[in-house]
Amino acid sequence: MEAAVRMDTVSKVYGRNGSAVAALREVTADLPRGRFTAIMGPSGSGKSTFLHCAAGLDTPTSGSVRLGGTELSSMSETRLTELRRERIGFVFQAFNLVPSLTVEQNITLPLRLSGTRTDRAWLRDVIDRVGLADRTRHRPAELSGGQQQRVAIARALVTRPEVVFGDEPTGALDTMTARDVLTLLREAVDGMGQTVVVVTHDPVAASYADTVVFLADGRIVDRLDDPSSDRVAARMTRLGAWK
Repeated sequence: MEAAVRMDTVSKVYGRNGSAVAALREVTADLPRGRFTAIMGPSGSGKSTFLHCAAGLDTPTSGSVRLGGTELSSMSETRLTELRRERIGFVFQAFNLVPSLTVEQNITLPLRLSGTRTDRAWLRDVIDRVGLADRTRHRPAELSGGQQQRVAIARALVTRPEVVFGDEPTGALDTMTARDVLTLLREAVDGMGQTVVVVTHDPVAASYADTVVFLADGRIVDRLDDPSSDRVAARMTRLGAWK
């Protein structure tokens, strides 16, 4: 299966000499195109560092990261910023919406920042898919948390990115709203052919993925295909994440 992102012996060390901490240790991973991958592990296992390196938000200390055919590790920060804006979508636990902008303006913000003309038909399709057709003129303060996260997902999808990365995207939501958001991400994969990579601590969230990748002490220690929440929870318990 073709990889949307390929990481080859990626290590990330913070600090120097006696205070150096290895967050990732020679991680090799292919994140397949058109699939939903969840990243899990105990606190301090390197999950967020994995995502940041894979998404070009952080530069590995050593190793190679490729987005499609593009090597990220040697890029300047300016070029990385352009690449992230043009080819990657992000959904975070904090919705990161601009309070003074409407729903539609928040969704199209990445297009305006890159000077890209808005495809109105595609915009309508994305807005319909996330269930916000009757909210386009509202501002974030007029929306529920779940609706705000839907805006963030639409903003991530509207640029037609090669990969959508999520860092605990349901962490600030109640259980029912979280499931709605996860269903939306699942539909983005199944209905739109999107590639989604999500860091989560929640076995239920991970169960929406095609594959779960488990990290411990900065290394990949296991993978689980077609996961259920029970199987994910059992594996996390064996990793020592939950006592």
